Amino acid sequence: MKKITRFFWFCSGAHIDTLKKYPIEHNKYVGIGATIFFTALFASLSGGYAMYFVFNGDAFAVGFAILFGLLWGTAIFNMDRYIVSSINKEGTTNQQILQASPRILLAIMIGVVISRPLELKIFDKEIRQKLKLSYLKGQHRKIDTLEKTYNQKYAMEMGKTSDLKKEKDSLEKDINRSRFLLNQEVFGDKTNQTSGITGYGTYAKQKQAVLEEKEARLKTVTDNLGQLDEYLGHRKDYEGLNSTRLFTDHQLDSLANVAGFSDRNWALGQLSYNENGTRDLDTYMAISFIGYLFILFECLPVFVKLMSPKGPYDVAVAKIAEANMYMADRDKDLNITVTDNTYDHSLETDVERRKRVISSESKYEF
Repeated sequence: MKKITRFFWFCSGAHIDTLKKYPIEHNKYVGIGATIFFTALFASLSGGYAMYFVFNGDAFAVGFAILFGLLWGTAIFNMDRYIVSSINKEGTTNQQILQASPRILLAIMIGVVISRPLELKIFDKEIRQKLKLSYLKGQHRKIDTLEKTYNQKYAMEMGKTSDLKKEKDSLEKDINRSRFLLNQEVFGDKTNQTSGITGYGTYAKQKQAVLEEKEARLKTVTDNLGQLDEYLGHRKDYEGLNSTRLFTDHQLDSLANVAGFSDRNWALGQLSYNENGTRDLDTYMAISFIGYLFILFECLPVFVKLMSPKGPYDVAVAKIAEANMYMADRDKDLNITVTDNTYDHSLETDVERRKRVISSESKYEF
């Protein structure tokens, strides 16, 4: 139990030797240290999960995720520990809040960063459905775009095809009617369009000639229509219209499984909206509260430090800091004094040496 307590004291950034002297402060710093530790733990899980999706499909994805998770958690732990330990209780409440404001902003940013990957995991099923729907709509748009481009590019050929089909239909009806009239003429049926003479006579030959002419034209139209259809079919293959199909359920599942972090993050944001573009308040509140929870959890150590009254530990730390500053000032004075005396001694020694040199030179001259 003592080891756990000391570990949480270390996490809180407290001066352990000083904290030991004030038992009334022990539980407060255990709580602060535990909050910092578990925040770093959640940050490790969040960062590792995010990195796993970055390298999803790679053989070393799990190794990269574990390594990055540990590094990310350690970085968050270090920042949180510094944030809390750097807040002192010597100033007024407003001064403490002002001092802590940049640290609170940093804590909010950290909370947002570590909460997002966990939100992606919590709403994984809904994200997959949203991604599959998005991929399916995207494929629809792609096919529509290809068809529109194809129709615009080959409008003249398609117009000719339509005219030939109409002509073919008209010729087929005329041929059937002409063939019926020819039969009536041959068998001697009297109508307003037949002579009523039985046999293959002059009128029958005329109708036979008209029928053959229409059949020849039908063959020409059919051949031209077949050539145009073949040409347009090749054009569809060339433009990719024939090869582009809607995704199957299996393909959509595969695409959702390999979706990257950016796509999943986009899908998570889209969960807050209905199909008609209105806000889905239930989903929006669920996603938002998860983020708010982590932001609050990240800011909690700072809030605890701000809300807690100034205790004996804070006073002792302030006194120690004051004593250390005084010692630093005295060390400065000591170093200045030593430097001055050393310089003076060096100056006197150099002066004496130069005097002896000058005296020796004077004696030599005389």
